[in-house]
Amino acid sequence: MSQLRSVHPVLPTRDVPAAIGFYVKRLGFELAFADATKNPKYAGVRRDEVELHLQWHDPSEWDRVERPSLRFLVPDIERLFNEFKKKDVFHENTALRDTVWGTREFAFFDPDMNGLTFYRDLPAASE
Repeated sequence: MSQLRSVHPVLPTRDVPAAIGFYVKRLGFELAFADATKNPKYAGVRRDEVELHLQWHDPSEWDRVERPSLRFLVPDIERLFNEFKKKDVFHENTALRDTVWGTREFAFFDPDMNGLTFYRDLPAASE
């Protein structure tokens, strides 16, 4: 059977340069590629082993564009929470919390309302 190695989700955005700026300046990603140096319509950003693609969508059609919600597995969730807390990316209800499904996580939206959740698994009760 063939092996799957990674996935590169494509996030819709109304402004690719602004989205690149958010992911690079606030979330610590680096620009991997862009289809143009001025006013790109498609670009990729990368941090560690995660690569996200950013695709322009016409703002006049924005109400029909589905926004995804992504979950990122992060071994040191507390450290990442503190890193992002200093970057002014959280909304007023963002908190690091333990869930009933066995994770410690926090979540917020990017400027285009794509959901970003960062989590780690909690040890099982018997451990």
